[in-house]
Amino acid sequence: MRGRDHHFVTNVSSLLVCGLLAGVAVAAAAFPAVGMSGLAAKAGSEAFASLPSQLKQATAPQLTRVFAADNKTPIAVFYDEFRSDVPLKDIALTMQNAIVAAEDHQFFKHNGVDLKGSVRALVNNNNGGDKQGASTLTMQLVKMSLAYSATSPQEVVDATEDTPTRKVTEMKYAMQLEKELTKPQILERYLNAAPFGNGSYGIYAASQVYFKKTPKDLSVAEAALLASMVKAPSGFDPTTTRGYPKALERRNWVIGNMRDLAYITPEQATAATKVKLARTAQRAGNGCAAVKANNWGFFCDYFYRWWLSRPEFGQTPYDRERRLKSGGYRIQSSLDIKAQKAARKNVADRLGTDDRDALLIAAVQPGTGRVRALAANRRYSLDTEKNEWSSDPKKAAKKVRATYPNTTNPLLSGGGDIKGYQAGSVFKMFTMVAALENGYPLAYPINTTYRYKSGYRDNGQASCGGGYWCPTNAAKGEQGSFNMWTGFGASVNTYFVPLEESVGAEKVVDVAQRFGVQFREPTELDMATKHAKDWGAFTLGVSASTPLDMANAYATLAADGKYCAPTPVQQITTLKGEKLDVGKPHCRQATKPDVARAAIDAARCPVGDYAQLGSCSGRTAGSARGIIGHPIFGKTGTTDHDKTASLIISTTSITVAGYLVNPDYQNHPYRLSHDNVNPAVWETVRDIMKGKPKDQFKKPSGNKIAEGEQRSIPDVECLSVAAATSKVKNAGFTVGVGTEVASSCPKGQAAGTAPDGRTIKGGFVSIQISQGPDKPKKDKAKPGGG
Repeated sequence: MRGRDHHFVTNVSSLLVCGLLAGVAVAAAAFPAVGMSGLAAKAGSEAFASLPSQLKQATAPQLTRVFAADNKTPIAVFYDEFRSDVPLKDIALTMQNAIVAAEDHQFFKHNGVDLKGSVRALVNNNNGGDKQGASTLTMQLVKMSLAYSATSPQEVVDATEDTPTRKVTEMKYAMQLEKELTKPQILERYLNAAPFGNGSYGIYAASQVYFKKTPKDLSVAEAALLASMVKAPSGFDPTTTRGYPKALERRNWVIGNMRDLAYITPEQATAATKVKLARTAQRAGNGCAAVKANNWGFFCDYFYRWWLSRPEFGQTPYDRERRLKSGGYRIQSSLDIKAQKAARKNVADRLGTDDRDALLIAAVQPGTGRVRALAANRRYSLDTEKNEWSSDPKKAAKKVRATYPNTTNPLLSGGGDIKGYQAGSVFKMFTMVAALENGYPLAYPINTTYRYKSGYRDNGQASCGGGYWCPTNAAKGEQGSFNMWTGFGASVNTYFVPLEESVGAEKVVDVAQRFGVQFREPTELDMATKHAKDWGAFTLGVSASTPLDMANAYATLAADGKYCAPTPVQQITTLKGEKLDVGKPHCRQATKPDVARAAIDAARCPVGDYAQLGSCSGRTAGSARGIIGHPIFGKTGTTDHDKTASLIISTTSITVAGYLVNPDYQNHPYRLSHDNVNPAVWETVRDIMKGKPKDQFKKPSGNKIAEGEQRSIPDVECLSVAAATSKVKNAGFTVGVGTEVASSCPKGQAAGTAPDGRTIKGGFVSIQISQGPDKPKKDKAKPGGG
């Protein structure tokens, strides 16, 4: 209770307000159908007439629901206040009657103000009596509406402060509101706005929190309890020790009122009062930490970060978050439950959540950019206090926890502290695309050696003298003539570094940028924007990337060269049913269709498929095609000393990228193999594609992009090596001396060329050296007889 204020000025003001209210009451009673300005004039109150009569209609905050791609499976909810409006027809009549019985018996008779009650309460309260309310349901709705429409903290205070002035303001608004809305409309708005405690706002949320049911299914006892709580949700909270007896008493009081008002029969009232009052409430989960299935958490987190990055939802991340948590959106996400289940299972089959290393899988739909799955051997959880210490000794010394088993870091999509991981040779695809764009055909041959002395300056790791960078191949026997089919299939470093050097490293970096690779590390961004022409190691995948980045990059090839920005949503619908364009596929042509189709043809080699335009040799993930059973392309990747392992596989309709990394200690001293990541990726693709058509990849519109301009190679058989070299060089080819082969030509002479017949103009031709003709074997003399 609030005692009487004896300050003279305050008392005089209160008397004036009481006089004003009495005048209003008389006028409203005598002229209920007359406009408010007329009533005020008849009551002799100019002050009352000066109050605004138009109530700002602000929608109460509504929760946002996120569903899977099927638009049925709930993933998560976001809210500041757990509330979701429902129409009156979906609220049990029992609940409608209960709130009237609890809060406003005269609701269906008055015009917004309980005149006798208001006068009695205001006089009593200003004379030091026990606190009385007398606010009608309409006045309570006005109070809530004023609070929700407030644009400053002071407006919130003014809307909720318990003063005579605020009460009179509510009265005028309430009477105006009664002229604009019907009683059922007012009742619907009230039930959707009222607080019911335990984080629930509105009747839908209350029904869920206390009874796990919809408002249309509420019983008499349940409706009576909820109606009894709006007066003081925390005071009448049945889940607390102090609140339980009060809640029980008030619920039964509401039931008695319902009986007295003839809303229920005496028998129904008796039965309802015997219903045991539950002591529990289940607060609704909020945000990504409360997703329906924990392995959906990383996708949910990606959606949340995506939303906060969109200027369409507000000028600042704070504004965008408020919009998400109060806008009442229905969001059909891009998450494919089947794909997600497959990815998570295939991850879990290889590595557990307690494993130091992270197996990360991202799946993207080509042609739309829709992210279909994000899976990791981690639990999405804020509870990281029980995690191991970081495997990085320096971090462990500083008591930094590892990201296993629990983390909310965006391991798959990047952001915050996650800059990405070196993925290795999967980046060679960008070099191949850049070469194709600049006129180099798939058949472009390079005579490779185990070690290649490049024109790039040494990066501190592979110098071979003179300060130049000299990369090597995985094996010393990996040398000789390769083209894009065979070079990509066998992942020959000393094919792609000189190819990048010839095309221009800056053009390779440009392709990667067009295909969506982000440079999150400041030093790498500086290289990409200012020193790209000197970035020779880029083709070997030394730049940090995420599985989502690279899945979407390879999906660009599958989409005929069309890059689509990755998106976690398919459709966003507003509270009013309006469909937004935000999140719809946002695509652009990143390279020509023929370039994409040609690159795919070579990229079929590493994963065990067959090229349509050339011949494969060397397969770094050769089992994939047979396991998946669909036309595929892709690439494996490994960094120096096997610190990471990666595999990307794509069909025409899904692209899956898998990384095996240590996100806590990327420069670790041990080796990671493809034994886990490869099967996890190809089995995920297999599971997603099960039952789907086996669509073949399209061929380029002509053969030139595959074969280039072909020229005949001169016949050099049995010429001297010098003469053969000169003859081939004069025909416009690059010439080198190859290996010795058996030949009928004299030893040391040219035995022929590799390739022979025809090859690309300006291409590499190797002169094969004769070992000399095979000497005929002499027959041994048979033992003679007489």
